[in-house]
Amino acid sequence: MPLQVLDHTTRTKHPFQPVREGHAGLYTCGLTVQDDPHLGHMFAFVACDMIRRYLGHLGYEVTHVQNFTDIDDKIIQRARREGRDWRQVAQRNIDRYHEAAAALAIQPAHHYPRVTDHVDDIIAMVERLIARGHAYASGGDVYFRVRSYDDYGRLSGRDLDQMRAGVRVEVDDRKQDPLDFTLWKRSADDEPGWDSPWGRGRPGWHIECSAMATRYLGPHFDFHGGGRDLLFPHHENELAQGCCATGEPYANHWLHNGLLYLGNTKMSKSDGNFLAMDVLLDKHPAAELRFFLLNAHFRSQLDFSPQRLAESAAAYQRLRRGAERLHRAAADAGQDTGDRVPEGLLSAPGGRLAQAVDARRRGFFACMDDDFNSGGAIGELFGLVRDLNQYLTATGDRGLDPAPLTAARDLIDEADAILGLFPGGLDLVAADPDAVPEAIRSLVDERDHARQARDFARADALRDRIEAEGYSVEDGPHGSTVRRAERTA
Repeated sequence: MPLQVLDHTTRTKHPFQPVREGHAGLYTCGLTVQDDPHLGHMFAFVACDMIRRYLGHLGYEVTHVQNFTDIDDKIIQRARREGRDWRQVAQRNIDRYHEAAAALAIQPAHHYPRVTDHVDDIIAMVERLIARGHAYASGGDVYFRVRSYDDYGRLSGRDLDQMRAGVRVEVDDRKQDPLDFTLWKRSADDEPGWDSPWGRGRPGWHIECSAMATRYLGPHFDFHGGGRDLLFPHHENELAQGCCATGEPYANHWLHNGLLYLGNTKMSKSDGNFLAMDVLLDKHPAAELRFFLLNAHFRSQLDFSPQRLAESAAAYQRLRRGAERLHRAAADAGQDTGDRVPEGLLSAPGGRLAQAVDARRRGFFACMDDDFNSGGAIGELFGLVRDLNQYLTATGDRGLDPAPLTAARDLIDEADAILGLFPGGLDLVAADPDAVPEAIRSLVDERDHARQARDFARADALRDRIEAEGYSVEDGPHGSTVRRAERTA
């Protein structure tokens, strides 16, 4: 099945058809850098990284553009509170984004345009909009004429007249219609500004993305990413500007990731309801955070809590251990010894594993082709680990089948290249005499499941079994850890 992508305007999925054969253009709305990046921000960037990786896997040459809004009222206000230059505040938070992105294994975008480096492009787009009758200057500001674009509201599913009825009418002689929005705004004498045909000022928020996206990707491109909270008014306005300035369709597909909730409230800088990435990365492995963000469809809402993160971390560690065990089994099976199934033959368990691997491969890519469903794809990887465990139980880790084990290992590695689940690499060091046996790890995994289901009686019983075998188990924020118990005299 070819890649199917949601069409946001029709709310249906269609086969992906690139604007340019063999190429995919991807624009991601980046940060307004008045503060540290938080986990809600990184949800969008991890999702777009996963999508970019999969497009590359499918053979497309991807151009990824992600902007920085480095001039804004909030940046100016933050700089004043800190007694710093606004450029210093912007650069500090851009640097912090790059640190968090590198930790989360997000591939660098091909271009990181900044608003302050593209003021000329923005002014040129505003001038085109005025010349085409879609914008007008008024008192040093420039406004987009919303009713000049017949399709305004189609992206967000809103009706212009209903929006107009819901607008609180305020006295503003500069606007022709309360729905019109700012393309260029006057700067006060003590604020940053740039010379323009309409006086000294700076760009409005929406126009910057339209100008930078078309500057690097052309007037018509494939994908536009960003949080669902940007759908209206930002992306609606951005689409209107892009179409009206160029006469082209602008973005074919809008990749709106779901929102991340902390408690019952959306994670947000403006509300102070957020978890800064530097704090999270001090407490949690970056790979576990990336897994938490990818273990659902990217368009889904995510609810964050310490308990949910701990449960997700325990699941990630189970998947990682399974991948490591698979790599070791494939390596053992590849050794030229008399304890493996001869080449060209399969044992009965090997035949079942071969069929399972083939089914998991089809399932994994069916999920990825279904609007980039990384959560479903990860579910197939957990299924593959279960298939491996059943195989090794049946064989007793002896008489291994090289072909299906190699195929399973290759699927894990292929999936990792797409999802970026093991950025630190897999721990494939051979087991030493003090290593924890797989049977004990299975008991620990079973106990983790019981604890997540709040079946504490079963969890306690499993702990007793683990300790009876000479191992201790400790519960922590990232799940359970197990080690050989210290011997007492």
